[in-house]
Amino acid sequence: MKTKNLRLKKQEHRRIRAGHPWIFSNEINTAITPLKSFQPGDQVIVEAHDETALGAAYVNPHSLICARLYSTDPKQLLDLNFFIEKINLALAVRTQLFSAPYYRLIFGESDQIPGLVIDRFGEHLTVQINTAGMERCKELIVQALLSCIPETQSILFKNDSSIRTQEGLVSEVIAAYGEPPETVTIEENNARFIAPLMSGQKTGWFYDHRQNRLRLQDYVKNRHVLDVFSYVGAWGIQAALYGAASVEFVDSSQQAINAVKENVKLNQLTTRLTTVCEDAFVVLKEYVQKRQTFNVIILDPPAFVKKAKDKAEGLLAYHRINELALKMLTPGGILISCSCSMQVSMQDLIDILQRISAKNQIPIQLLERGHQGPDHPLHLAIPETDYLKALFIRKMTV
Repeated sequence: MKTKNLRLKKQEHRRIRAGHPWIFSNEINTAITPLKSFQPGDQVIVEAHDETALGAAYVNPHSLICARLYSTDPKQLLDLNFFIEKINLALAVRTQLFSAPYYRLIFGESDQIPGLVIDRFGEHLTVQINTAGMERCKELIVQALLSCIPETQSILFKNDSSIRTQEGLVSEVIAAYGEPPETVTIEENNARFIAPLMSGQKTGWFYDHRQNRLRLQDYVKNRHVLDVFSYVGAWGIQAALYGAASVEFVDSSQQAINAVKENVKLNQLTTRLTTVCEDAFVVLKEYVQKRQTFNVIILDPPAFVKKAKDKAEGLLAYHRINELALKMLTPGGILISCSCSMQVSMQDLIDILQRISAKNQIPIQLLERGHQGPDHPLHLAIPETDYLKALFIRKMTV
């Protein structure tokens, strides 16, 4: 079948030429290439207003991001060879960086496969397909993964992201190959964890904070640690392994708290450990009232800002939780404040902490800034790929 063309309006090619792969619906010359002539997932050749070919993309006429460029070669097809080449390219840097096969294998646009996320848990793979273009390529993706990683035992499609709704796709969690286990055991920074593959958040594990969690080793020895929004205990358990005197885990999900207890046993920890299944804001407010303190507090909340229109409300939530945490810290204590909201910048988070410091007359120092690990590479033309922030804050005395 002949590939269709998608024509841009005058001047709208400049951002694409600069390396950005997203094309928005208001940038299309719909008089020449009406969007209603395309089906979700159609492969197209993107043209500038003067008919110069800019590259190959796939289309979804019903989405605000109506086309995503996957190659600057206009003749490139989304075929098996394409996926094998891109997966092998991604695999090469991951195997160079990590000694064990536990990492994010594909990070969408940053690995030149827009709309696709793949996490590797040894011989088990979890795939998130977030766009109509990738949905059409499901079988090719499975074939390419089996070709590139022949030891694969199972592939799970964890297609339950809210992004799929915007693309007109159904939500589903299904086996694509083999029999995906309910849980997998992974290794991170010499710790071991049971991660809920089928029923957990996102793909079941968050590899992105790996290096930030490793930095705990310089801050937690003989300290009393509070791990807030703990999920399955990635931060707190590593703190215990690095010599923390005690660790308390707080999460509103009983399933997550149960997983924390399993992971405590898995790592044979003897550190004093406690769990609290309750809303984090409620717990921290109660602790402030009781004047309970900790030497190290880790805040790794879910995204409080999921859309630009929610930013003001989300920033308020970050302010509230960080203010409670700073009040609970002992002098000289460390707050590790994180955000995974792509709409919230590192500077936004720094500004929040500065305002809290000034309001409450709590002097603080910024010791370190952490980002996502190298298995979540940045696409330099897409600021949204730089989504993870971690600030290591030290509380001073007045």
